[in-house]
Amino acid sequence: MSAISIGQAVVLGAVEGVTEFLPVSSTGHLKIAEGLMGIPVNDKTVVGFSAVIQVGAIAAALLFFSKDIVRIVGAWFRGLRNREERYHHDYKFAWWVIYATIPIVVVGLAAKPLIEGPLASLWVVAGSLILGSGVMWVADQMGRHKRGEDDTSLKDAMWVGCSQILALLFPGFSRSGATMSTALILDLERVAATRLSFFLGIPALTGAGIYELKDAVGSGAAVAPLAIGTVVSFAVAYASISWLLKFVAKHSFNSFVIYRILVGALLFGLLGMGVLS
Repeated sequence: MSAISIGQAVVLGAVEGVTEFLPVSSTGHLKIAEGLMGIPVNDKTVVGFSAVIQVGAIAAALLFFSKDIVRIVGAWFRGLRNREERYHHDYKFAWWVIYATIPIVVVGLAAKPLIEGPLASLWVVAGSLILGSGVMWVADQMGRHKRGEDDTSLKDAMWVGCSQILALLFPGFSRSGATMSTALILDLERVAATRLSFFLGIPALTGAGIYELKDAVGSGAAVAPLAIGTVVSFAVAYASISWLLKFVAKHSFNSFVIYRILVGALLFGLLGMGVLS
């Protein structure tokens, strides 16, 4: 029998859609929502459900950035056939995304027992939310925001790609928060940092969703909640992406920093009072 009902799937899909690409930790918010609804956060089916509904959010990103993705993938294929095309930035960028995804895949597979076990604790989530807030604030302050998307390099992609490991090991740190912060430290402007975070997140999150599919559909009863949660995640994430790109064009990350600290403090309070375990 599924550990997640239809109603809970709708709620979790909406939480995933809103938070996947915002630098507030989708994993952290999902675990908080699961805890408040009495869902066992360490259950393999629940862990798989959380990973698979991410694919809905990733599908929204694929649709939103479809023109960019078609351009980059097209340049990659042309470069494989034509040596002259290999000097094009899009061809190089496609390879950079591939290279930058390898570290998180290796760590994800090697550390899977820890990620699904001790590190899945809500205490870890709370601490990571607050610690990640400090990193985001420092990165936003020290970054000079002078480099655009066309100025990125393999070094940038590798640093940003590797930073995803922080969010993988410490749920609550936020994959978006880690990647955007790293990009800002490398002096990318906020919009460029945000877009780079999207492009590097697509293969890693899609791969995680596919890998976890076997656990998420471990029983026939899990299929309906999984499908509904994924559809809701897709719809909400599309709107969230559009809003985020407009927001970062004119604002700093301070609002996210304050929000994360408040959520982390609230979570510590709920855990300390025994409301959540």
